[in-house]
Amino acid sequence: MEQLYYPLCKETFRPLQNNTPKRMKKAFSTVFFLFCSVGLIYCQDSQPMGTTNKKAIKLYNDAASYYDVRNNEAAIDLLKRAIKEDSNFVNAQGMLGYIYDDMGNEDAAINQYRKVIRINPKFFPNIFFSLGKLEMDKGYYADAEAHLNYFLEGGKGTNQMDWAANQMITDCKFGIEAIKHPVLFTPMNMGASINTKFSEYFPTMTVDGTTLLFTRRLERMGQMQGEEDYNEDLYLSFKQDEQWTKAMNAGPSLNSEYMEGASTISANGNVLIFVSDRPGGYGSCDLYYSLRIGNAWGRPQNMGAPINTRNWESQPCLSADGLTLYFVRGIIAAHAVKNEDIYVTKLGDSTWGVPVKLSDTINTQGKEECPFISPDNQTLYFASDGHPGMGGTDLYMSRRLPNGRWGIPLNLGYPINTAKNETGIVIDPNGRLAYFSSDREGGYGGMDIYSFTLYDSIRPQPVTYMKGKVFDANTKDPLIADFTLIDLATGAVVSQSNSRPVDGTFLVCLPVNKNYALNVSRKGYLFYSENFSFKDVKASYEHPFLKDVPLQQIDTGASIVLNNVFFPTNKFDLSPESDAELNKLVAFMKNNPTIKIQISGHTDNVGTPDKNKILSENRAKSVYTYLIDHSIGAERLTYKGYGQTVPVATNDTPEGRQLNRRTEMKITAK
Repeated sequence: MEQLYYPLCKETFRPLQNNTPKRMKKAFSTVFFLFCSVGLIYCQDSQPMGTTNKKAIKLYNDAASYYDVRNNEAAIDLLKRAIKEDSNFVNAQGMLGYIYDDMGNEDAAINQYRKVIRINPKFFPNIFFSLGKLEMDKGYYADAEAHLNYFLEGGKGTNQMDWAANQMITDCKFGIEAIKHPVLFTPMNMGASINTKFSEYFPTMTVDGTTLLFTRRLERMGQMQGEEDYNEDLYLSFKQDEQWTKAMNAGPSLNSEYMEGASTISANGNVLIFVSDRPGGYGSCDLYYSLRIGNAWGRPQNMGAPINTRNWESQPCLSADGLTLYFVRGIIAAHAVKNEDIYVTKLGDSTWGVPVKLSDTINTQGKEECPFISPDNQTLYFASDGHPGMGGTDLYMSRRLPNGRWGIPLNLGYPINTAKNETGIVIDPNGRLAYFSSDREGGYGGMDIYSFTLYDSIRPQPVTYMKGKVFDANTKDPLIADFTLIDLATGAVVSQSNSRPVDGTFLVCLPVNKNYALNVSRKGYLFYSENFSFKDVKASYEHPFLKDVPLQQIDTGASIVLNNVFFPTNKFDLSPESDAELNKLVAFMKNNPTIKIQISGHTDNVGTPDKNKILSENRAKSVYTYLIDHSIGAERLTYKGYGQTVPVATNDTPEGRQLNRRTEMKITAK
């Protein structure tokens, strides 16, 4: 597999390349070589050479000299000649295996290491570690398990190697069983509109599933002759008539001469967070954000402390409600990224809080990467090489428990996961389709983006979304306004967003099976409130909730219905679900200290007119009292009950009577 999962930072890529998934597979082979090189090359006087053939020894020593200057072809040729002189020359067989291993020729390296073992299994006992690691990478789980157990019994490895061997044995056992019980998996290449001869990876999309954003690696030649260089840019594609348009460069407002890597886009498509190594950052890679104005992206801004540090921040994922950001932080040590863990930070009044590392239920001593939080805000997908898996990095899923903690991660299974590295999964808003990147055979070149249908047990909870337009009630001009979506049962803010500049459109994600209160506000206007229920309603991603929002300018005589003020039947005690709306009204009065208002109560025609008049007046008084209790001066307030005398709909239907049972706020002076 190509070294593509971490090529995010030009300034740090080369010194950090041992931390890419491909190099990760070789890391312990390098440890093996350093541990065993005493016998292979440098201190030959302290260990038998494995042959008495002087010509073979001369060829072997010459090969070592060529390898020292990385002339692998010459070294391989000389080693083969040495082996031809003496086929049991174990040092030459072992060194040839290591060079193949170092070059990424896994099959040849495995063949050579097995020859060493056949000649003398005790000569280089640590070679069982390197052989087991390579066999693990190829999916030869039974052979790998046997050789790694042999290493633990007779090897002379470090504590780190012993830990890694035990981890790999666990993975071997898992892999053997997983292959016996494959899951449904049919990957589909996304085609020529997305994929090219270059590499495409790190897909993300808006919650309505109409905008796809990904990273493309563009190869080029470096300044030094023969030096391969590359750049990474962000690309966009849009779904039209169920087809993805030809991907286009996201443009100079986002892309630069530096690296622009993994990204996440807000549910409404207005906020983009991505990774870059551009100058002026805090560390090797930082997170940046850009705001969309109309059809253009604004100048990217560094997200700053405490998100960015002197270390390595990457692979962001913004929750659909816009309130939580997941990302990966790695510690820079000895010119490498280590201890990659998933962190989370929450948005406060206007700033992001101090990031907190997820618990060890998710993070391990290995590495965790590419978090993706589903729009349901309850299902987390990520990649890891620290949990039991098929080898390399596997894809996992964890569901949030009732206490807010994350449940034990579930490996997505074989053949979604393989002995290679799987990473970067993103779930379509409908919860049924997943996207990921792979260099599997049959693609267009390098890494391609694929999709596949999730089997039932690993799907997130269903969601829908609400979209519409905010506009001035009189002029019909589009408006920028702030949205707050509240869970009526808990009072918790479910989502915060805003309508777009220029056209006033908005999009808000809605997990189903809840009751919501919606508040829309803009300075100089009365706020707008609405409530709606998605309990026992078959709302879905394919059938969104459509809602246009007219806002009235603050003026004498202007009025609004307080749709999220609730009372029990035939009572005037405020229900707890009313708090969010009433607090919004309190804030409105404090932000507009000169206005005066009247609170009015209205009922349907069920019951006698006199009782309805009293009930409506008591309900209006309850709101009046709430405002006074929250420091709004009584001189700015009046209240009145109108009973059933001012209907806004027919009283002949349940729906009409519900509209007539209402509480209103009217401006009496400003």
